[in-house]
Amino acid sequence: MSCFLAASGSMEIQAPSAEQGRRIVAEVLAALRYSELSKGEKGTVRRYLMRVTGYSRAQITRLISQSRQVGKWKPKPARRQKFPTRYRQADIETLAQVDAAHQGLSGAAIRRLLQRGWEVFRDPPFERLAGISVSHIYNLRRSQTYRKHRLVYKTTQSRPAAIGERRRPDPQGLPGWVRVDTVHQGDPRDGKPGLYHINAVDTVTQWQVVGCVESISERHLVPVLEAMLHQFPFPIRGFHSDNGSEFINHRVARLLEKLRVEEFTKSRANRSNDNALVEGKNGAVVRKYIGYGHLGAEHAEAFQRFYMTYLNPYLNFHRPCGFAQVEVNERGQRRRRYPVDQYRTPYEKLQTLPDWQTHLKAGVTAERLAQQANALTDTESAQRMQQARDRLLARCRALYC
Repeated sequence: MSCFLAASGSMEIQAPSAEQGRRIVAEVLAALRYSELSKGEKGTVRRYLMRVTGYSRAQITRLISQSRQVGKWKPKPARRQKFPTRYRQADIETLAQVDAAHQGLSGAAIRRLLQRGWEVFRDPPFERLAGISVSHIYNLRRSQTYRKHRLVYKTTQSRPAAIGERRRPDPQGLPGWVRVDTVHQGDPRDGKPGLYHINAVDTVTQWQVVGCVESISERHLVPVLEAMLHQFPFPIRGFHSDNGSEFINHRVARLLEKLRVEEFTKSRANRSNDNALVEGKNGAVVRKYIGYGHLGAEHAEAFQRFYMTYLNPYLNFHRPCGFAQVEVNERGQRRRRYPVDQYRTPYEKLQTLPDWQTHLKAGVTAERLAQQANALTDTESAQRMQQARDRLLARCRALYC
C-alpha cells in the first residue's frame, strides 16, 4: 500500500457509486484484519482507502467505527428532518368540501367560514382548521390530497398587449395625428365573410382616407394600411386606435416605426370619446355611401380602387366638415358649437393652419394640391363618385342574384 500511495501521487480515484465505495472499505478492513494492525499500519490503510474511494478522512473514520461496533458494516437509512404535521388528510378533505360548496371563495373568506364552523356551529371537522392562516389555505390547495378531491379548470387568461400608450392623442393644433378604426360590411352570407373598411381621419384637419381589406388579419391589413398612410399630404406624427388586435400588434408597430411615427396611442377604458371622431365618420361617411348590406370579401380590391380614385378625393377636396368651437362656462362645463362659418373642406382647413405649407411631406406641394382641388367642381366630384359607386355596387349585387 505504501508503494501504491507513493506511485499514485496526486492521482484522484472516485468510486463508481456510494454502495461500491462502502463495499470496498468493508472488504479491505476484513481482509487486512484492521483491528490487529499497528497504529502506523492503520494510518496507511486509511490513506489507501481515501485514495481508492475518494472519500474524506471523516467518512473513512465513520465507516471504520461502524464496522467495529456491529462487526459487519451495514448502511443506515437516510434520516431527514421531519416537522410535525398539524393538518391531516381529513382536514384537507374538509377544506376541499368547503371550497367546492362555496365555489372557491378567496382564502380570507374561506378562513372565516372555517372559523364559524367551529366557533358558531361546533362542528368537529373544523376544530383544527379554525386556526388556519390564509396563506396556509393556499398551501393546502396545492397539495395532492386536495387535488384528488377537487380539481379546478381555468380558461386561458388574456394578457394586455404592451404596445401603444393608453391615452388620447394631443396634436397641439398640428396635422398628422391620425385616428383609425375598422367597419365590417355585413354578416357572413352563404358561408362567405363580409369585407372590412379601414377608416383613418386626421384629428385637426379631418383629412380622411378610407381603405378596404378582405379580412382584418395582419397579412391583409398591413399593406393596405401602409398605402393609406401614404395618401395623407403631411407626415404621420401620431397613430391612435382602439384596443382591437388588428392594430395592437407587432407588425403594425414595426410599420409605424418604419414610417417614423412619433406616437402610437390607444383608447383608454371607459373613455368613449378617445376615438369618437373616426367612429362618427364611420356612420357619416362609410355607412352613408356604402350602406349596411353584405359585400363579399372578394370585392375588397375593387372597393380599394374606388376609394383611392373617387371617394377619398371627394371627401378631402369637396365635402365640407364641421369644426367645433369649445366654450367653457363658469362651472367648467365644456360645450361644443358648430358655427356656420366654420364648415370647411379638409383641404381648406389645412390652408388655415399657420405656415401650412411647411407641414407637407416631401414630394407634395401646394400647387399639386390646388390642381387636385380645382380639377372638378364640388358637385361634379360628388356626381362622379356616386356614379362609380353605383356601378360597383351593381356588379357586387349581380353576383348574389
